[in-house]
Amino acid sequence: MNKTELINKVAEKAGMKKGRVGTVINAMIESIEEALQKGEKVGIVGFGTFAVAKRAAREARNPRTGETLRIPEKKVVRFRPGKDLIEIGK
Repeated sequence: MNKTELINKVAEKAGMKKGRVGTVINAMIESIEEALQKGEKVGIVGFGTFAVAKRAAREARNPRTGETLRIPEKKVVRFRPGKDLIEIGK
């Protein structure tokens, strides 16, 4: 499901206009991004938690040349599914 399909499905279930739902979903995504940029966790009960974590620096090898490369430390977004979401996968 892509973003457009999500907007259509939510609009159908909520009985709202697609444009209005699109505005709400975009605002939600922007709010999550802003919180993560500040280093905050975003938890949605039953769905999951978004958080920023540091990925440690490491060494890797270029498969073409065999050269060893140093990959620097960086921040990545992690998602940990909630209990309800985990149950779907069982």
